[in-house]
Amino acid sequence: MDKIRVALVEDHQLVRDGIRLLLTDLPNIEVVAEADCAKKLLNVIKDVNPDVMLVDISLPEMSGVELTNVITSNHPDIKVIILSMHIEQEYIFNSLRNGAKGYLHKSISRDELIEAIEEVYNGGEYFSKEVSGIILKNYLRRIKNPDRVEEYENKKLTPREMEILKMVAQGYSNQLIAEKLFISVRTVESHKNHIMQKLELTTVVDLVKYAIKNKIIDL
Repeated sequence: MDKIRVALVEDHQLVRDGIRLLLTDLPNIEVVAEADCAKKLLNVIKDVNPDVMLVDISLPEMSGVELTNVITSNHPDIKVIILSMHIEQEYIFNSLRNGAKGYLHKSISRDELIEAIEEVYNGGEYFSKEVSGIILKNYLRRIKNPDRVEEYENKKLTPREMEILKMVAQGYSNQLIAEKLFISVRTVESHKNHIMQKLELTTVVDLVKYAIKNKIIDL
């Protein structure tokens, strides 16, 4: 029986080692590649030819959502599962829009991780319990008030934009944000402009007020 070939993209070494250990010596799953950022994985993807990729959301340079889009656009046979501590609605739905077939909270058990890999490999989708609850709530909200949901989601920020919004609201400079996220200052400025356009705001003070009002940061 052919093994399911899994690639892992996670920027924390300890977490990456733990996930690999969980999947070691399984009769039907083999970890064929691992990387701490999207760029390294993309450099070897053709050589290792994975069936399923486990991708963290918060990666340096390119987010897990952006990586998912690149993979599903250029390698449609590869199935992507997001494995993250972030289970906010914007992360989940941005991942799904960009082609993810599964979304798991990092608190899941080994058995559930294996089940998710097998289900997605066989053409299905898999969401951990917390994520399924958020998807259901969103579905019910759409039924009750579809116009407001559409208007709200048109303004949705990407995970990277959410990261930058939070850091701006916390008082980080563009330079410090760039250093922490391993991106250029120009990229930070571009993201800030997009955030302001989406949220129809004009100043950094407005961004801070928005972040406080929507509980993106705590006072």
